[in-house]
Amino acid sequence: MKKISLIILFLSSVNLFAQQDIALTKKIENIENQLKLQQTDIQKLYSELNKEYRAYRIVKKDLNQIIIDKQQEVVDSLNSLIEISNQRLIQINEQLDSKIQDTEKKADSQIAELDSSVEKNRLYWIIATLATLFLGGLIYWLLGKRISSSKTDVEAQIRNTKASLEEESVKLDNKLVEVLETQLKLQQETSKSKPVASNDKADHSLALKVADEIVRMQKNISKMGKDTKGLKPLLKGIERIQNNFAANGYEMINHLNKAYDERFNIDVINFITDENLEEGARIITAVIKPQVNYNDVLIQRAQVDVSQN
Repeated sequence: MKKISLIILFLSSVNLFAQQDIALTKKIENIENQLKLQQTDIQKLYSELNKEYRAYRIVKKDLNQIIIDKQQEVVDSLNSLIEISNQRLIQINEQLDSKIQDTEKKADSQIAELDSSVEKNRLYWIIATLATLFLGGLIYWLLGKRISSSKTDVEAQIRNTKASLEEESVKLDNKLVEVLETQLKLQQETSKSKPVASNDKADHSLALKVADEIVRMQKNISKMGKDTKGLKPLLKGIERIQNNFAANGYEMINHLNKAYDERFNIDVINFITDENLEEGARIITAVIKPQVNYNDVLIQRAQVDVSQN
């Protein structure tokens, strides 16, 4: 019984396994079929990819060829333009060479003409310059001779005129000295006939006028030559007046060419700058009015010009 049960169980197990094997076998077959289908699809896809790749290669080759052809066209076009430009440049160079040669020929001819003209003009200028210099030298020599003679004549005329004026001035001063001496004598005689009262002041107007005239005459004499006609009588006349002055109590103080001192009782009219003097030096170089004393009393202050550095 047990054996039968075991056999039945075994057979059941075998049957169960057999069914399972059949199911597995079907599943495997299904899977294999699916795999075959997938392989078929893969083959189709692969063949399509190959077709597309071949088409891509063909298109790429065509594109490269098109690009190369276009580039070649551009290069050919540029080469043709360059060739045309080179030809035009050659033509322009030939034209320029021709024009340059023509210009050089014209310039050479013009320079030759100009050189010839310049040489002629230079010769003319040299001749004209020499003639001008000769004429100028001749005129300068003649003018110099004329000017020299004229200058000599003018200087002689000036000297003669100066001498004549000095002589006339001396004559006038001699007459003035005579007039002054006469007036002084008249005044002296009048003063003797009419004694001055102690309360009256003496009239010194004539004496002061005479003193001023003496200073003026001495200034003019210092500018004259020693051989001036009539100078000696004038000097003697001035000396007589000064002696007359001294006899009547008048004294003329000479400040000319003396060093100036601010303590002097004199009036300075002008201070004159003189750089030839020593630094700080002050000299009385002109007497406008002299200092006059009467009986040792000042009756007229001197008026002078002082030069200083």
